[in-house]
Amino acid sequence: MAAKAFGELFKRLRVDKRITLRKFCLKNRYDPGNISKLERGRLAPPQSEDKLAEYARALGVPAGSAQEREFIDLGLACAGQIPDEIMSDEELVAHLPLFLRTVKGKKISQETLNELIEVIRRS
Repeated sequence: MAAKAFGELFKRLRVDKRITLRKFCLKNRYDPGNISKLERGRLAPPQSEDKLAEYARALGVPAGSAQEREFIDLGLACAGQIPDEIMSDEELVAHLPLFLRTVKGKKISQETLNELIEVIRRS
């Protein structure tokens, strides 16, 4: 389940702050049942970048940081969304169908995936 990856990150960030689920929810006025479901991957992340950014701030992730961008991107990906900055790049969007057809249904080794990530980062 895709939501599990986001939930694990959410929980790790909360636990790293040494705050219980209940205290975190009381402090930020979140429903403990929903946050528990989110952390366990039983509730999909929100599809709103604003809500994901709000969660990131509540978890102590610095605004505008690479960590915040990774948190938001993972949340959107797990919710089945493509980040706005990707969708606003017409050239990139034009290549998405080819990319998705290429990787769809193919098992990619971790080594190949890491190589692809490096190629993309250098581009």
